[in-house]
Amino acid sequence: MYGPFDETAVRVLLAVNPGDSIRTVAQHLHTPYETVRQAVNQLEDAGYLRYDDGLFVTDDRVRKATRDLLATSAAVNPPSIEEAYVLPQFGDWPFAFTQVDAVYVWTQGGYQVGREPGDYPLFLAVLEKDIDAWQRFFERFGIPTGFERQPEESFEGPLQVVLNERSMLNPDHVEGYPVISRRETIEFMRKHYATFQSALAMLDRMYDDLDLDVSYRESERECS
Repeated sequence: MYGPFDETAVRVLLAVNPGDSIRTVAQHLHTPYETVRQAVNQLEDAGYLRYDDGLFVTDDRVRKATRDLLATSAAVNPPSIEEAYVLPQFGDWPFAFTQVDAVYVWTQGGYQVGREPGDYPLFLAVLEKDIDAWQRFFERFGIPTGFERQPEESFEGPLQVVLNERSMLNPDHVEGYPVISRRETIEFMRKHYATFQSALAMLDRMYDDLDLDVSYRESERECS
């Protein structure tokens, strides 16, 4: 009865969205495909997952109980920064990384600024109607939320989540991360040009379809 529930299996069970492939789940969790495949096989054999042109959780009560267990364990062993990037995948509402994290995602981790291990905000775009749900979700894991970055001394622990509420959300996906569009990310970088000039140059090198003039704060060139 308890056999399938190692750490990977728990993460898989929480990360699966209806119809996901094993590869999609592996990308969401940033975990090797073969590791996830073995966990999926165990969960299928135990009856917790089924495959029908994609993966489906057979009983949402098991998923809820698993999330409850994970939240309870967070009181003893708080999420690390790495784990915090995966944690939103365990929620039931859409989201996208935005602002500094959008730059981090689109540069594939190549550009990191304004954060350190002891003071690490995550920036998430979420739907207005889901704000309360997201705040309750992160509260269960001991992570404070707000609509602006809060001073480090105003809360315990290194993590905080800065929520950006929106009426619509249509994220792109880069290496398993849902993220605001590249166009919007570039607009944010240009707005804060002094901070992100080198990141703009990095993007220009990474993506062949871009033609960015990174020498000026405002550019008339079209970017997508």
